[in-house]
Amino acid sequence: MKKIFSTILLLLFVTQMAFADIDYRKIYEDLQPPDFSYIHAIDPDQYYDMQHYAWSPYPLFRLNSEIYFKNQTIEPGYYLLTPRKHEDKWYILFKENGNVKYTIPCYKDELVSEVFYQQNLPKEKLTPSQKIHIGFVNAVGHFNSGKRRQAPRTYLEIDDLDNDFISIVVYYGARKYYILLRSKIK
Repeated sequence: MKKIFSTILLLLFVTQMAFADIDYRKIYEDLQPPDFSYIHAIDPDQYYDMQHYAWSPYPLFRLNSEIYFKNQTIEPGYYLLTPRKHEDKWYILFKENGNVKYTIPCYKDELVSEVFYQQNLPKEKLTPSQKIHIGFVNAVGHFNSGKRRQAPRTYLEIDDLDNDFISIVVYYGARKYYILLRSKIK
């Protein structure tokens, strides 16, 4: 009886913590705007990120209206969302035409579950000849080739929260990064 009672209490405690309200206002107030910038708005690691891929490995984000972070106004446009670590803190770089336009701090970063991309990304549509080729390669084995590597998998989640907050979760490879923005100036 004691084991059942303690198990029920533990379950209640865990579910209460899992469904606790997140205070986005406090998180937003605690985030500090970055105190650094890139020389000539060029990301120094961009060359190393792009050298093995045919196109940019970062997710493309289309913004239709202005959003805000503290004293920055992020204008509508197309941005590559690039996670970068600077002095042990993660930031998301909003890059346009290869130049860093905005730098937003992350309030949390986590590992992505192993099956996330399999469950959320659409499957590749292959032609019959591609299916035969993949079956052959799986049976015989891979050969080293000069082809470019497959880009890391990416995914974006954007949620409109209460009190004019917007949460953007950038999934890149094995990690996900959380940023918090405003849809109105307060």
